[in-house]
Amino acid sequence: MVGCSGLEKGEKEKLRRQNVHVEPIFRLHDEVHYSIPTIQGRIRENYPWEEGYVGRFPPITKEWFRCRGSGSNPPNVHNTPGQEVIHRLDCAGAERHSLPLRQNEEFIYPVLIDILNELQVRTGQKVVVTCGYRCPQHNVYADTSPQNQASKHTIGAEVDFYVQGFEEKPEEIVKYILQYYRENPRFTGKKEFQNFERYEKKDTDVSTLPWYNKEVFIKLYRKGEGRDFDNRHPYPYISLQVRYDRDANEKVVYSWQKANTCYKRY
Repeated sequence: MVGCSGLEKGEKEKLRRQNVHVEPIFRLHDEVHYSIPTIQGRIRENYPWEEGYVGRFPPITKEWFRCRGSGSNPPNVHNTPGQEVIHRLDCAGAERHSLPLRQNEEFIYPVLIDILNELQVRTGQKVVVTCGYRCPQHNVYADTSPQNQASKHTIGAEVDFYVQGFEEKPEEIVKYILQYYRENPRFTGKKEFQNFERYEKKDTDVSTLPWYNKEVFIKLYRKGEGRDFDNRHPYPYISLQVRYDRDANEKVVYSWQKANTCYKRY
């Protein structure tokens, strides 16, 4: 048996037609359709905790230069044929000693910090400091070569670094450093700062001729060059040394006294 609901549906349709109201849509003769403007992108504003950032990253300060020594590192065994085997111990690290001191305050040559921050702005990428300050003990532990014993790392006047995203293009970073001196108003008309020369002597440990002006000396280490305890990564990197102190108006040179008596031991 089947039922029929036709009458019920018919009554619903009849009621719908009786109650429906139609309201025509009228348009004026001069109405136009407005086009939606193209969405324009804009740079995101910094969040409150990002204030003071350099580019997209926190600013580089002297804290980035802390000695990377550690008492937990194993002895560095130095074995020279025909000589006594030497076991060199690392320092206890930044927890046990300070940065170099100037006027009783921790000090890193400001030009190094300025250039690294400028590179972060120009590249939009993070600068990775692989070696900043080295206390004398960590300096010998990290690199036992004779030429390293007078390293400017020990007086806060040298830094090794690379830039993320430019690991395989270190020449571009060198160009940015040269541009920094040519475009900075501070050096306008000072050719001894703006003009760089190439160091052609054979007494360096790099295959690429270094660059230098009155203030800085730039070395580019290729893969396999300049590897030590602090530079164990596989990338080319740049070493930046200070040659001249603008504030003190004097040349910056290594001395045993500066390296061994200019920092606090805790």
